[in-house]
Amino acid sequence: MSVQSVHRALEILALFSPARPRLGITEISQLMGLPKATIHGLVRTLADFGFLAQDPETRRYTLGLKIYELGTMLAGSLTINRIGAGPAQRLSRRAGLMTRLAIWDQNSVLVTLSIFSPSQEVAFHQLGPRVPAHCTAIGKAILAFLPPTEIEAHLAGLSYAPYTANTITTEKELLEDLEQIRLKGYAIDREEFIPGLVCIGAPVFDRSGRPTASISLSGKPSRLTGRGLSGLADDLVRTAMEISHQSGFLPELPAGRKTVMQQSGSGRAKAGD
Repeated sequence: MSVQSVHRALEILALFSPARPRLGITEISQLMGLPKATIHGLVRTLADFGFLAQDPETRRYTLGLKIYELGTMLAGSLTINRIGAGPAQRLSRRAGLMTRLAIWDQNSVLVTLSIFSPSQEVAFHQLGPRVPAHCTAIGKAILAFLPPTEIEAHLAGLSYAPYTANTITTEKELLEDLEQIRLKGYAIDREEFIPGLVCIGAPVFDRSGRPTASISLSGKPSRLTGRGLSGLADDLVRTAMEISHQSGFLPELPAGRKTVMQQSGSGRAKAGD
């Protein structure tokens, strides 16, 4: 198989999305700008290996189970999941809330592990969903601590389309929110992405001090607002610090200066301060 064929096959797989889960040969041909005969051969090969599946009634294609199988294998082998699964489970049990881990990937946030019930004995390793960074706690927790040039580049590509009535829709508001996140050490999603769901998220740093992942707690607004928020946020940030330390993040700073990870107990330090 030529490199061009591999490239085209990958392009076909990339056409599928939540907004476009089923595609026919004609649609793929039009989207790719290639003859239907060429598309048919590529699609049949992908289907033969399980990467695509055809609905016998509509004759249209969806992603195949092989994609899910490989994604599950990858999720289980990710460093953040191997290191973070234990601390995330303990956090979920203490808080009584859903806990998630995510990584920064391709300029957005990809969930890699979900614990939907605090009583779960095994964390659910799963790639996805992929969520926007600017209106989710698990995303803003990473975005806020990226280098300024990367934050600027990310914001330049945002459409600020509202997901809910609470979604931040201007760059000024988002920059102010990111500054507050750096001051507190954690992010809050006030029903900005999903109505009825409030989340708090904290960054996880690698050995170089870069925010490569995050951890979050999610629940009803009544559980994550008011007096209970401070204690949950402190526990969340301490757990993020634990995972960061296991990832090799051990900052060496002059005496008297602390990072947000070292101030995790208070949740009020400035990043790099």
